[in-house]
Amino acid sequence: MDFGEFGFVRVAAVHPRVRIADPAGNAAEILAAAGRAAAQGVAVALFPELALSGYTCEDLFQSRDVLAAVRKALGDLARDAAGLPLTLLVGAPFQAPDGRLYDCAFVLHGGRIRGAVPKIHLPNYGEFYERRWFASGAGVDLAISDERLGEFRLSARQLFDVGRLTFAIEICEDLWAPVPPSGDHALAGAQVIFNLSASNDWVAKAEYRRRLVEQQSGRLNAAYVYVSCGPTESTKDLVFGGHALIAENGAILADGGRFAFEGALVTADLDLERIDRDRSRNMTFGTSPSTRATYAVEKLGPLPKLPSLDRRYPRTPFVPDDPATVGERAREILTLQSTGLARRLMLGGCTVPVLGLSGGLDSTLAVLVAVEAVKKLGAAPEKVQAVSMPGPGTTERTRSAAAALAARLGVTFREIPIGPAVQQHFKDIGQDPALHDVVYENSQARERTQILFDLANKLQGIVVGTGDMSELALGWCTYNGDHMASYGVNVSVPKTLVQHLVKWYADHVADPATGKVLEGILATPISPELLPPSAAGEIAQSTEAVVGPYVLHDFFLYHHLRWGAGPRKILALATLSFAGTHAPELIRRWLRVFFERFYRQQFKRTTLPPGPKVGSVSLSPRGDLRMPDEVDPEALLRDL
Repeated sequence: MDFGEFGFVRVAAVHPRVRIADPAGNAAEILAAAGRAAAQGVAVALFPELALSGYTCEDLFQSRDVLAAVRKALGDLARDAAGLPLTLLVGAPFQAPDGRLYDCAFVLHGGRIRGAVPKIHLPNYGEFYERRWFASGAGVDLAISDERLGEFRLSARQLFDVGRLTFAIEICEDLWAPVPPSGDHALAGAQVIFNLSASNDWVAKAEYRRRLVEQQSGRLNAAYVYVSCGPTESTKDLVFGGHALIAENGAILADGGRFAFEGALVTADLDLERIDRDRSRNMTFGTSPSTRATYAVEKLGPLPKLPSLDRRYPRTPFVPDDPATVGERAREILTLQSTGLARRLMLGGCTVPVLGLSGGLDSTLAVLVAVEAVKKLGAAPEKVQAVSMPGPGTTERTRSAAAALAARLGVTFREIPIGPAVQQHFKDIGQDPALHDVVYENSQARERTQILFDLANKLQGIVVGTGDMSELALGWCTYNGDHMASYGVNVSVPKTLVQHLVKWYADHVADPATGKVLEGILATPISPELLPPSAAGEIAQSTEAVVGPYVLHDFFLYHHLRWGAGPRKILALATLSFAGTHAPELIRRWLRVFFERFYRQQFKRTTLPPGPKVGSVSLSPRGDLRMPDEVDPEALLRDL
């Protein structure tokens, strides 16, 4: 497999050992590191600012001998790297034909120099005094023809294409400027920004640097690759750490290399399709003026193949995975849900939340949210009306769990059996009660919904929907049954996150007795309980046996809706992420089910009631997903 087909490209941020004013020795170190990077499948390798000469040369930058040695080493390096299937970005001083000296990044590919990008913003404060030696590259656009170095363009406004990757370059202080050049680079089409840097270290600077890189990649909907010169450049008052950072769309993918005297090579696999997806969705980016007409474009050649992927994706992408912030995230989600419901309860004086409490996960989370909502409005938990509606498929396990939870929370609880009403309905429409088909199941769901709406009218309240986003994605709900509500608190909470939130509440908020009830609900198999129980009274209808594991479907949903990944790419990523727990053929089977149901069940989401958006993925027909009901998924499924 070539993961490059899915938009992946491997990049490296490298700081080699540097000897001051020894260009030939430094070129040898860079070439050796480039060879190691190529062996790892790297397509573009980034080296620090002025790595060929050393950043800390000071007045040696004005030495004709040093500059001549740099020119020779640069030409030799370009030639010697010709056999490597990657692009090198190397920092070196360059004296232009008009005599000005520029701090440049050179792009080496295929045995030649393909471009030089000069630094624009030259720091001249504190420990920095670059204007003593260098001229700013702002506005510079020169066609260079050099006997040793060949022909190339010297300009900051250049794009470089390697296969489907388009990149641009800025140098160190350019990132710290009020208006970084990378803004124009991104608007011209650069998906990746490379930054050759010489940023010395002092306490807390690394974290500030990390935030700069992270935020710039997010602001530009781009990847940002950064490397600073290493500890062998340290001199006098300055210590350099060799910080290597790789970020994508506002998230750090790799962070390392600091204070390694032997040098460091840090890699990450970037997802160009993700970047393009975000840019197509972000109309702030899309409506910003394009700068492409002012850029030269240098086409370097194809990308090397990427037979393996080092990047891994979490199996539960919706669930917070940082132990330090997991509690804060869970509390924030519950606050978003309860605030949305509280505001809805203020509408038209309908201040009573009415919901069906089944003893399952979704209604459990919904009742926890409802209790928080009425507290925000200054009311007691008994304001919440929880209704158990046992029917032909209800087990004693869930029935007793609903009653126990309501008692522990202090909400008003009532039980309204639906068996007689459903039997009468079967008689009215001529349905054989022994035929356990979709009519048998949906009649129960619609009967429960009718009860909730009529009771809400009677109590001057609203029906709180309990269905979650995973069920809506699969259409696992009865149209105009549990699909309908006045306000759905879980509509953008997927099943894996519902489980996480209930577990967190049980462990960190509930008293021990309530926590025990919640643990029992968490251990209950997921089921709509619309078919009769087994002879032993156990749940006979397993949702995941019919539609597949929710952990897989939430993974599919996240990558398809958030990042626009198609079936083949999702299959490749899921096969890596679930290795050892789900076989590839099983993943393929449920992935087909996901796409078939996701597209064929859109008609249910088109009429979805409102509910709070709590994350970056939402199925709301008024917000994140405007899609026709008639899409045929067969074209997508051909890839599988």
